Amino acid sequence: MGEHYLDNAATTPVLPEAAEKARQLMVEGFGNPSSLHTRGFLAHKELERAREVIAGKLGGEPSEIVFTGGGTEGNNLAVLGAALARKRLGDKIVTTAIEHDSVLKAMGELECQGFRVAYVKPDARGCVPLEALEGEIDEKTVLVSVMAVNNETGARLPIEGLSRAIKRKKVPALLHTDAVQAFGKLAFSPKKWGADLCTVSAHKIHGPKGVGALYVKKGTHLLPRVFGGGQERGLRPGTESLPLIGAFAEAAQRLPKPAQALEAVGALRERLLAGLRELPGVAVHSPEEGLPYIVNFSAGRVRAETMLHFLSQKGVYVSSGSACGKAKPSHVLEAMGLEKEQIASALRVSFSRFSTEEDVMALLEALKEGLMTLQRE
Repeated sequence: MGEHYLDNAATTPVLPEAAEKARQLMVEGFGNPSSLHTRGFLAHKELERAREVIAGKLGGEPSEIVFTGGGTEGNNLAVLGAALARKRLGDKIVTTAIEHDSVLKAMGELECQGFRVAYVKPDARGCVPLEALEGEIDEKTVLVSVMAVNNETGARLPIEGLSRAIKRKKVPALLHTDAVQAFGKLAFSPKKWGADLCTVSAHKIHGPKGVGALYVKKGTHLLPRVFGGGQERGLRPGTESLPLIGAFAEAAQRLPKPAQALEAVGALRERLLAGLRELPGVAVHSPEEGLPYIVNFSAGRVRAETMLHFLSQKGVYVSSGSACGKAKPSHVLEAMGLEKEQIASALRVSFSRFSTEEDVMALLEALKEGLMTLQRE
């Protein structure tokens, strides 16, 4: 029985070339990038080469890239660092009710410190209307933090429209976007979107876990959350993990043009949706215009955890929601107004550019068998 891995929104398999780059930098390029001798100089060159690669992929300057420990740390640095740096300008923050926990919990911390946070809800399709977000932005708004692509449904959010709204209203707000699920899949740049801050992560693009980057637009002031030796412009001090950073850059360099992969993944999504329509009691929760890499649906009356384990026994790996949420009910699906039964049975399928039609067919076959078997029990 072969394996069919369809949980790429949680993490992707690491490219062999990225793993080899990490190994080479651990064993051969082991110098500290801050050291002044030859090994330190060579390590520093590797660090800055990686920074240039990530900057290039984001359409920014190398000086605008701060390496982090991943998406969660990047989101925390952006949200907390921006809000606290601009506290004298206002006390309101605008976000959505469907953000990743690393944003929502940072918002909760800011509320404890006296900020007012508006959590804009999605519509029944999982999309958050620009008008609803724009309506919350006022002269006291110092930060708008909205993800580019929702990690549970694939819904795309109106980042460019938000940038225009902030400029039109002439408010002091910075715009942050969590682009962890968009990076490598959509053709975008923070500059084109008008974002001041943008979070990305390596392990969603076939790089290693434990490393990411935060784009910080030139001239944007953040307060650090960690204090130390001043590395990464003082925003993320501590000796840089060069093996992980180098592997991140290696994976980023090997990304295909988003449009090429998007077409192939879109065909897989259509094949999956066609198969799901033939199964009784299945409801799709991802919006039609969402990113095709993610499909969220409820599988009959079978609890997600039960179906997930059944599929796993068949060698098919999917998720019951955000990997960071573990067994908690999905706050995203709750915000969409879904019934408890649908939330309890919701599964998330997430593709990568290496996913195949064979993977989709294996999922559909196992899902059909699971519905027949488990609904009788």
